[in-house]
Amino acid sequence: MVFIGGEAWAIAYLAVEWSIRLVMIVVVPLRRSPDASRSWLLLVFFLPIPALVIYLLIGRPTYPRWRRQRFVRLPAILAAASREIAHSRFCRRPDLPGTLAGPALLIEKLGQFPALAGNDVKLLSEYDDVIDRIVADIDQAQQTVHLLFYIFADDETGRRVMDSLDRAARRGVRCRVLIDAIGSRQWAQRVSKLLAPAGVEVRLALRVGLFRRRPARADLRNHRKIAIIDSRVGYVGSQNITNAVSSWNIANEELVAQVVGPITAELQAVFIADWFMETDEELAMPALFPHHHPDAGVVAQVLPSGPDYPDAGVGHLMAALVHGARERVVITTPYFVPDEAFLQALKTAVLRGVEVHLVVSYLTDHILVKFAQRSYYSELLRAGIQVHLYKGRFLHAKHVTFDDEIALLGSSNIDIRSFVLNAEISFVAFDRGVTAQLRREQIRCFGASETLTFDGWEKRTIAHKIGENLARLAGPLL
Repeated sequence: MVFIGGEAWAIAYLAVEWSIRLVMIVVVPLRRSPDASRSWLLLVFFLPIPALVIYLLIGRPTYPRWRRQRFVRLPAILAAASREIAHSRFCRRPDLPGTLAGPALLIEKLGQFPALAGNDVKLLSEYDDVIDRIVADIDQAQQTVHLLFYIFADDETGRRVMDSLDRAARRGVRCRVLIDAIGSRQWAQRVSKLLAPAGVEVRLALRVGLFRRRPARADLRNHRKIAIIDSRVGYVGSQNITNAVSSWNIANEELVAQVVGPITAELQAVFIADWFMETDEELAMPALFPHHHPDAGVVAQVLPSGPDYPDAGVGHLMAALVHGARERVVITTPYFVPDEAFLQALKTAVLRGVEVHLVVSYLTDHILVKFAQRSYYSELLRAGIQVHLYKGRFLHAKHVTFDDEIALLGSSNIDIRSFVLNAEISFVAFDRGVTAQLRREQIRCFGASETLTFDGWEKRTIAHKIGENLARLAGPLL
């Protein structure tokens, strides 16, 4: 009887496993890329029951139903923001040449915000200088301070920013802070507690928890980094509010754009949208969109992307800009695990005679991602793409130049997580001067990097090659 019972359990277990495999073969490929489908199906084939559990938790890059219902109201809020922007006499839609008009229209279709002329843009690569400038601008604020960051730490750097927020709130400035619940999980409660006495409003984005009434998925995060002070000056880029040296004793290098002019209104609109999604509070529009005179002539545009914007994939934009490049593409990113469309765009660009460079950090804080991205280097080198391993500090900056005309920077990495799962922000400047600023930073990175050769890279051990290819299979799931 014991043997028969054990046999029955074994048959039942096999039936469950094969049922899962057969069902997932049908379900997984629906509205999913071939790369992601292949990775999921491999996991399902070898570990069907654990794969089913993981799939139910994170298998679809969609927010909970309550959040999708709230999102239905978001277009009206963004439309109101767009009207405020458009009604400013300083809001000038530029007359761009054909090579730039197409990308600008694509960004507008994806993210709803038009290209705006009359901006001043400074690129900041010194970590402490960025914090100094944000603190100084908060100390000069008169009406509002809005901060949205993936990481807001209770460390020396975070305390400096919190002290400036405390001073601003006590003199009557309305201060709002939105931080990601997972990215800032170590410090969120402490930051909220320290800022509460002065009246600073702190909210957590995408809170998770088994017993929460409205939890979010742990893998869908708000990865944006934005600061807007009085709708006068804005900051956007890769830098969080935390010390430059991480708990892993790795020093980060970042790049941030300080912007003044009409484009700050688009950053403000992104903050307003995210604040609404987390609080259900519609912030008053006119007071948040003062009509400031433009300081310079840079044409710029903002693209928000993520699951809340199903058609606003930054990956779509980057692939399109690569396809449109005529002379040179230079990509700097800490994480490079591309989808097939972006990878093919890079290879095709080289075949068209475009010079393509990829700068990635030699140091890394994610070992699995490191092995996955290393699996692409042979393919890239064989195609004629130049790969540079940046030595020294951890290069966390995320930026791209296309020819000498378009500069893109923000919070997005070149990986599936940034292209599909995370809420990201991208700042695009259609300006030769800004692109020249960014090119100087890229050339500095070349000088501090080891440039790989195909023959030299192929000399790594078989064990490394096997580990890299295994990690690559999990790439769409990272």
